[in-house]
Amino acid sequence: MFKLDRKLILSASVFTAAALFVAGCAAGGLGFSKSNSMNAQPSIDGGVFYPAANGKTGPYLLDSKAAGMKINNGRIPTANELKAWDTDVMPDGTGLPEGHGTASDGSDIYDSKCVSCHGDFGSGGGGYPSLSKGNAYTLKDSLLSQRSEEGADGPVRVFGTYWPQTSTLWWYIKDAMPHQATGTLTEDEVYALTAYILKLNEIKIDGVLVDDDYDLDREKFLKIVLPNRDGFEPKIDGPKALPGVRAYYANPTNFGGIKVKPSERCMKNCQAPTVKKVYVTNGGIKDFVPPMATAKDLPKVESKGFDAEKSYAENCAACHATKSMGAPMVGDAKGWASTMKKGLAAVYKNGIDGINGMPAKGGTSMSDAEFKSVVDYMINASK
Repeated sequence: MFKLDRKLILSASVFTAAALFVAGCAAGGLGFSKSNSMNAQPSIDGGVFYPAANGKTGPYLLDSKAAGMKINNGRIPTANELKAWDTDVMPDGTGLPEGHGTASDGSDIYDSKCVSCHGDFGSGGGGYPSLSKGNAYTLKDSLLSQRSEEGADGPVRVFGTYWPQTSTLWWYIKDAMPHQATGTLTEDEVYALTAYILKLNEIKIDGVLVDDDYDLDREKFLKIVLPNRDGFEPKIDGPKALPGVRAYYANPTNFGGIKVKPSERCMKNCQAPTVKKVYVTNGGIKDFVPPMATAKDLPKVESKGFDAEKSYAENCAACHATKSMGAPMVGDAKGWASTMKKGLAAVYKNGIDGINGMPAKGGTSMSDAEFKSVVDYMINASK
């Protein structure tokens, strides 16, 4: 999906050059390659296919040997393979199973399986996204906000305010959550968690506010209308989605572009004739009370010491608090004894450099010394 909040303060100049380049190339009779194994249609972002002729494709030299090389794209998947992969849930209810669950039940599940990452009441934390910031209907208006002034509040982009469909939430929870035990939730548990997240965002279904006792089922689910349902452009649903997207991007005015002279191609300085420069003359404030500071040194930060246990909880527990992730679990003495056979120095090095599916230092910005102290904490907690 492509988000468009109709914020045109900074977008017009940026989009104009790209839009005119695409429009100009298409108008220049470049055409499409009939030999292309794809559908020889413009890509959905407005690009075009250049024909291959005289050892070139458009302005670029073509490696004819590589271009004629046959590529093994594998085989067509079987019906059962497609069925196993096709787990997505669509807004019209396609793929959505029967089931039900209350927001109260969802709260209990959330507290046991989700709160460690997503925070109390979906507030977020530790690098994981917030699921709610309050009333979604009120906060949805913040999507039009811009940080164009110092101290100005920006847009609030969480599930309730930003997402257009709840089906994506249901599908994502079922397939990918909780992080360390994906695919373990039942349909009823997913319905309950969805109801709880709807409650946190103060969503109404068919005029009824989702509260603790609200029992969400498939029939009620299909009646959910989120505040930002129509906030995305272009429309990408239905059998005519791709032609519609191509037509959308073929017209730069749809996304803030300005054709200065639509009949002429333009490659640089395309908006020069329309740019208005405004300068402040004989103005400005000089007598500040208190006087404006000129010092550029950063304020001193008092070090309170590094908390290894807290850092473990925020950065490492997602993988090391369970055996399912393949990492040694904190508290598993036998598992850590096996890991320590290689020696403490090797354990430090593997963690700092990264090993198997673990990125360097667990993907954190800790110093080597801080990281080692977290490893020490994990080892001591597993004895």
